[in-house]
Amino acid sequence: MKRLDFETSIMNKMKGFLVIIFLSIFGLAEAQSVLTVEDALKIALKNNYGILVASNAAEISKTNNSWGNSGALPSVSLIGNGNLSIQDGKDKSPSGVTTYSGETSKSMSTGVQLSWTLFDGGKMFVSKNKLNEIAALGEIQFKDKVLQTQYAVIAAYFEVVRQKQQLRNIEEIINYNENLVKIFQTSYQAGSVQKSSFLQAKIDLNVYRENSINQQFVIDAAKKSLSTLLCIAVDSTYDVSDTISVNFTFNKDELIQKLESSNTSILSYQKQVGIANLSLKEYQRERFPQISFTAGYMYSQSSRSINNTSGNSIGPQFGGSISIPIFKAGEINRKISIAKLDLKSAEYNFENVKLQAKTDLLNAITQFENQQKLLEIERENNMLTKENLDISTQRLKLGQTTSIEVHFAQENYVQSCTRLINFEYTLKIAETKLKQLLSSF
Repeated sequence: MKRLDFETSIMNKMKGFLVIIFLSIFGLAEAQSVLTVEDALKIALKNNYGILVASNAAEISKTNNSWGNSGALPSVSLIGNGNLSIQDGKDKSPSGVTTYSGETSKSMSTGVQLSWTLFDGGKMFVSKNKLNEIAALGEIQFKDKVLQTQYAVIAAYFEVVRQKQQLRNIEEIINYNENLVKIFQTSYQAGSVQKSSFLQAKIDLNVYRENSINQQFVIDAAKKSLSTLLCIAVDSTYDVSDTISVNFTFNKDELIQKLESSNTSILSYQKQVGIANLSLKEYQRERFPQISFTAGYMYSQSSRSINNTSGNSIGPQFGGSISIPIFKAGEINRKISIAKLDLKSAEYNFENVKLQAKTDLLNAITQFENQQKLLEIERENNMLTKENLDISTQRLKLGQTTSIEVHFAQENYVQSCTRLINFEYTLKIAETKLKQLLSSF
């Protein structure tokens, strides 16, 4: 029996250890059963597939950014070729005519060759600058994806909190209704109220119990949405915090001034203007001559069977070429015309996104300020409706009011609680939007 108890104890410890490991994977410590919004953001930054794809795209742009990819560096190749020919023919010479059949000729060469474009009108340097800008754009787009994901995670996290608070309010009303049922039951048994009032109280209680069950489903669906953003199992079990806190303060003028230097959408389109301008310069450089240099160290060997001759050579070889574009069927002009239109479109998009970002910022500021005012009013209103409900309940106990008055007071309190939760959530979303627009998470 002691051995069995010992083995059971060991198994329980093992299970506990595995639970700790499981929780640590999702950023939850053993003593911390609540997933904080900071934990959720950390998990999303590590797991979110959209961020991982954006990271790969940025890495590709970074890898492409090299002098070799711009065409500025030489290429070195190990080359080799061979030839075998079998021919019938005649050789004429002052001494007469020699006829031959099946004469073979063999040749072979091998070596190392270097090819280098020395001058292309500066296109290689323009291309390198373009690759620099593309790499920088990749980093900005990656940061933008991170900001979008952070916004989505925070919105999804506090949606769970909001629905959880709504459930808490429903449970509070259930407690009120349970108390009302007892009061009406006592009053009905004493003959001071009609049975219909007692039955209506029980109906109201059952409705709120149904609302509680439905609210559990809403919370579960909200958690699944959050888990999807975190890229963890949708059936993962965790809890969230109970409150929505907003401690964000700002200066409106400073936010507007900071927008153009920090907003990732503006910075992204600004880079695209620069890239389009460099693409135009690349095509313009195609009008310049191109000078290339070749060098190598070659070994060659040849032989001919008709006169049993053979020879070989070894040594360095040097060469060069110049290509001057004269006429390419208007191809260069076509590319330049399209590049100019692309540049103009990029400039239009840049101006448009600046206007849109400023509009979004001003709307977010207005929403934040309005929600602050509404929240302050509703907090006072919530206290008043709760006090009114308590008074109505006490008056009902004393037989000084009707069930209609209590029902009306209760509905006012329920609606106030819902408005209060929604104002807190909307204020948090406005704060999060401001931080996303200014890249200040």
